[in-house]
Amino acid sequence: MRTIRRGGEHEIEIKKSRFICALARVDGEEAARAFIAERRKEHWNANHNCTAYILGDDGAIQRSSDDGEPAGTAGVPMLEVLRHRRITDTVAVVTRYFGGTKLGAGGLIRAYGNSVSAAVDEFGLLERRRLLVVDVYADYVLGGRLESDLRDSSLTVREVAYEDRIRIEVALPESGLSDFEVRLAELTGGRAEFEVRGTTTVEVEPEQDS
Repeated sequence: MRTIRRGGEHEIEIKKSRFICALARVDGEEAARAFIAERRKEHWNANHNCTAYILGDDGAIQRSSDDGEPAGTAGVPMLEVLRHRRITDTVAVVTRYFGGTKLGAGGLIRAYGNSVSAAVDEFGLLERRRLLVVDVYADYVLGGRLESDLRDSSLTVREVAYEDRIRIEVALPESGLSDFEVRLAELTGGRAEFEVRGTTTVEVEPEQDS
């Protein structure tokens, strides 16, 4: 899944109607509802404040509202953009100030979808990846060189602690664990040990969509 790089507000105009999309990163439904309430208070005189949000590591929580627009013409297309881009823990509010020209159902669907899509493009995305957290233990005579080698690799060195032995905490993809075990043995002549401690989620630049 992905999330937005940052929140913000982006406006487009279609046939004199203003569509203002506000995006925010949120960590739960309470935060999503609070952001929606804040936007509706700020734009109390708008014709519509339509909403959509997706929450959870797997995007299991999905909600949308047409806020008075014809059913299915606002909240659902907004939600579809978030789904299609695999975005989670994000809330979108599109505020519409009517410009006097009716857009029709198809026009509304495109307008609300495009409003969210343009805002996402404006503020950017980050890929969320779940990594294993592994503690590596080695004697001090090996520690300095080992830390340097690990930092020079593609692994993420999260912490180095000097205890009875040196402990180096690294994060790596689960698929790379067996290769890591072989590499560690090569670097230390089999004189280092490691222990998988848990998982963490990191945000990185997304790979380009095909």
